[in-house]
Amino acid sequence: MSVLATGYAAEIAKLGVQFDVIFGPAYKGIPLAAATALALHREHKIDVGYAFDRKEAKDHGEGGRVVGAPLKGKRVLVLDDVMTSGKAVRISVDTIRAEGGEVVGAVLLLDREEVGPDGVTSTVQDLRSFLNHDVVSLLKMRHLITWLQSRGDSSSITAMQEYRSKYGVQV
Repeated sequence: MSVLATGYAAEIAKLGVQFDVIFGPAYKGIPLAAATALALHREHKIDVGYAFDRKEAKDHGEGGRVVGAPLKGKRVLVLDDVMTSGKAVRISVDTIRAEGGEVVGAVLLLDREEVGPDGVTSTVQDLRSFLNHDVVSLLKMRHLITWLQSRGDSSSITAMQEYRSKYGVQV
């Protein structure tokens, strides 16, 4: 987790985007957001809060659907693991906006480079247009395939290339 958080933090620091809160969608995004907020502070002297959503709202305790730093009036950067259809990021955007926050971009670990809803551009390009902000990834599917090829992992490569030819944008 520390290596992932360090990678996210380096990419975020390089972006230079101004934000107050990192938002990690439930469930995988929760530890990524917490660890990245810590790495940003420790390695880049960037102090931000973090928040996440629940799959279902609680009606007891602190209640609600969002946990962590308040989002109202805040600039929020969405952090996610894998970009496929973009559904998780879109749900996060809706949640953040409903809480009064402003989404200022998204950072992903892996972009599967899938075709977006228009059938031509990628899901990431579609989200960039939707958000009117940066959507960046640490890795792309083609990078993962190249790395696997360098390691001689032919069974994974074949499956990934088949997946990419069926669902991926042509780059």
